[in-house]
Amino acid sequence: MAPDLSEEEMRQALFGTPVPALQVTASPPVQEVVFVKPAPPVARKKAVKAFTPRLQVTLRVGNEFEGKTFELIHEADTLSKLQAEVDALKAARKKFRYVEVLSVKSM
Repeated sequence: MAPDLSEEEMRQALFGTPVPALQVTASPPVQEVVFVKPAPPVARKKAVKAFTPRLQVTLRVGNEFEGKTFELIHEADTLSKLQAEVDALKAARKKFRYVEVLSVKSM
């Protein structure tokens, strides 16, 4: 290499010849923007629910000790008989003072 190269010649050697920048004189045509309402959502078919395990808990409830009682049926969405019984007792205690579990059956 020759040590007497000018700065411009060194730039040409490293980066090549400069490409002249394109001059934009005319602006491109502006397109109109049109807003379109989206179509309403299509009603989808509901997916068929898988089988949910259900237990039926029968309770004898009342507000008087050894008084008038009623039979109450509570449906629980669980496989556990113990959990179904606890849920039924909790729900029945909100309205009644005396609660007795008679049976727990699967549906």
